[in-house]
Amino acid sequence: MTERPADHRPGVAVIGYSFMGQAHSNAWRNVHAFYPDVPPVRLQVLVGRDEARLKAAAEQYGWAETATDWHEVLHRDDIQIVDVCTPGHLHAEVASAALRAGKHVLVEKPLANSVAEAEELVRVAGEATGVAMLGFNYRRVPALALARQLVADGEIGRVRQARLSYLQDWLTDPAAPMTWRLRRETAGSGVLGDLGSHAVDQLHHLLGEQVTAVSGSLRTFVTERPGPQGPEPVTVDDAVWATLHTPSGVVASLEASRVAAGRKNALEIELYGEKGSLRFDLESLNELRLHRATGPLATQGDTTILVTEADHPYVKAWWPPGHVLGWDHTFTSQAADFLRAVTSGAPVHPTFADGLAVQRVLAAIEESDRRDGIRVETGNAPA
Repeated sequence: MTERPADHRPGVAVIGYSFMGQAHSNAWRNVHAFYPDVPPVRLQVLVGRDEARLKAAAEQYGWAETATDWHEVLHRDDIQIVDVCTPGHLHAEVASAALRAGKHVLVEKPLANSVAEAEELVRVAGEATGVAMLGFNYRRVPALALARQLVADGEIGRVRQARLSYLQDWLTDPAAPMTWRLRRETAGSGVLGDLGSHAVDQLHHLLGEQVTAVSGSLRTFVTERPGPQGPEPVTVDDAVWATLHTPSGVVASLEASRVAAGRKNALEIELYGEKGSLRFDLESLNELRLHRATGPLATQGDTTILVTEADHPYVKAWWPPGHVLGWDHTFTSQAADFLRAVTSGAPVHPTFADGLAVQRVLAAIEESDRRDGIRVETGNAPA
């Protein structure tokens, strides 16, 4: 009988099987097919608590087996990569344990539920032998990666101001049910950490510098939601507004909401510089709008770049020009970058330190909200 050759593919365990678990499973399943320079992986173990739902998800996504105890999975010799897609309150515990067990670790954003947890994760990652990367997948949107290149090349000159808005509407209805995302003990924060973290990371990534001062305001418009045993209090924010400042003098406005009726997944980013501007909308994620405000008058104005050419960032791996990409492709590109770091020592981004920088901004916005701003005097106007 011929002996089967050993399977040297890296074994992956994804902790969590819901929304992000599905997106990451799709990425691991497809990464080698579109990025043949990285090794194929084994979809070895999908981990979760509800065994029936877990087994159904594993069969649907293509996993070899399931487990309900993530602690045991971390000590298996056939697992080299641990991908953390749990609710936020478990990020720090699972990622730290995985790194200490010698695994390569990818963690969904935000890095942790507090600055203290994020600081500890940075420390553990610095001492670990494995690769540690944070999952801000929008860094792999080709149009946003191109925007970063154009800013670095001085295409719009020195950036003066920015506008970042991330709006969704899935909580607009007061009857929408309670979830872990609406409890501070599991989510850490509401829309601030869920969507605002993406916007802050993009600002840091696009500008190449980090926010150093903020003022902000949070609101919870629906304070109670239907739960399994009756109404439950909502302990996180529904919407956030903030003004952000960077060392170079950029002033940015930030708005995020999960109660913005009619907006499904609208991340909008605008950068305004001395020579022009850049505008992006995630709901048209293959397009980047460049405005030139200098040079001959005949060449000034708006250009809409369809970011689908082979020399655009991340596009070569996919389809011919004009054949647009989607939201899910960003996770596959993210997995490819992660595997390059694992196999060849390529630089990793975003790092846990990048995640800590975002966490500090989020914490500062919350602190600003607690101080409640400066009251405006009201009364009768003078005659």
